[in-house]
Amino acid sequence: MKLVIAGGTGFLGKPLVEHFTDRQFQVVVLTRKPRAASSSPLARDVAWSPVETPDPARLDAWAREIDGADAVINLAGAGLADRRWSAQYKREMLRSRTLATRNLVAAARAATTPPAVFVQGSAIGYYGTNPNHTFDESFPPGDDFLGRMCVAWEAEAHPLTALGSRLVILRSGIALAADGGALQQMARPFKFFVGGPLGSGAQTISWIHRDDWIALLDWAIENSAISGPLNATAPEPVTGVEMASALGRVLHRPSWLAVPGFALRILVGEMATVALLQGQRVVPERARKQGFVFRYTDLDSALTAIYG
Repeated sequence: MKLVIAGGTGFLGKPLVEHFTDRQFQVVVLTRKPRAASSSPLARDVAWSPVETPDPARLDAWAREIDGADAVINLAGAGLADRRWSAQYKREMLRSRTLATRNLVAAARAATTPPAVFVQGSAIGYYGTNPNHTFDESFPPGDDFLGRMCVAWEAEAHPLTALGSRLVILRSGIALAADGGALQQMARPFKFFVGGPLGSGAQTISWIHRDDWIALLDWAIENSAISGPLNATAPEPVTGVEMASALGRVLHRPSWLAVPGFALRILVGEMATVALLQGQRVVPERARKQGFVFRYTDLDSALTAIYG
């Protein structure tokens, strides 16, 4: 099988490439900074720089890579936690996602044979924040910045269905692994004996072990019955207090020193309120109904596997 991955060099993309090359798939990584050599003979990098109007030569080159691919996976976009959310960076987060998707769709349209499956990255931020709801895939979008961004991001991929591609929209929660992402940031204070919940700790954290995230994406590609939105979260979300307590147990550190909400707002701005302090309870209803089996259903087992 041949896969094309846009955004294949980051916290999620790099282990995803390793997973599929271990399965003996041919993997093409679309990246702004192609490496001279890959760690696997089954993976290769192709230069990729989404623009408003790609020139025909560039579009033809991308179309040749996508032509006949068994799946295209789109994870491209500026990181939510890479910078403070200024008005300019919010525009960049939105633009980087919509532009990358638009360019991939244009390349798929120019290909002789469009990809059989297109996995469009998205996020549970789609649903907005409401402590009174447990969100599954049937809920409408929220009306905050993340909700509006995810709507625009996903909408760019919708034309693929008219090309005959099966479209899967993967709405990811907080993926957990020791080598990056949110967990690395959350665990750092614990190592200095100053760990604890963020804010009140009452907010819900919808998490997923990174290995389960990879397995779920693989399953969605292989399972022809899966199309449309798919929540990539573990079956048992936790509160901020429960997350801090579990981290304390696994790392053998105290977990009582809360980080005040006002301090987080000073440090990281709007992202603190939207992404860290309010929280969302999101469940993987479609995955459960369709028979996907999570390896890590509870947080303790996930953190023990990560740090054990």
